[in-house]
Amino acid sequence: MTERVPVLQIGQVLLVSIQIDLDDQSVLALQDDLAAKVVESGAHGVVIDITALDIVDSFVGRMLATVASLSRLLDAQTVVVGMRPAVAITLVELGLSLGGVRTALTLEKGLKVLERAHVASWGASGPAGAVPNTAAGR
Repeated sequence: MTERVPVLQIGQVLLVSIQIDLDDQSVLALQDDLAAKVVESGAHGVVIDITALDIVDSFVGRMLATVASLSRLLDAQTVVVGMRPAVAITLVELGLSLGGVRTALTLEKGLKVLERAHVASWGASGPAGAVPNTAAGR
């Protein structure tokens, strides 16, 4: 039986905390679960917390990029949080720049990145005369 990575909803943001070793089946299940949850919830952001990952390989790096692309296609921004220095070094050594994937050191900072991005995009395309609440981003 494949272990599933939980996808939790916090307001308009989905939190994916990777606490298990990922194999092909668990990644495919995560992609399916996350896509369904983004559509179902209308979330504007996805935070992927990799704090528990001590090491990564090219498979995990590609998975992060794929999940971010999938979320973006479904109108949700993605931020990867909790990356350890050794993980960042490994990704660079593997040639995986994770283009298009935003990162933040902590969950709190990641949520702020998503909030700022959402306010900026909502302000640019929101209803005429509407003023977004920016107090949350301060």
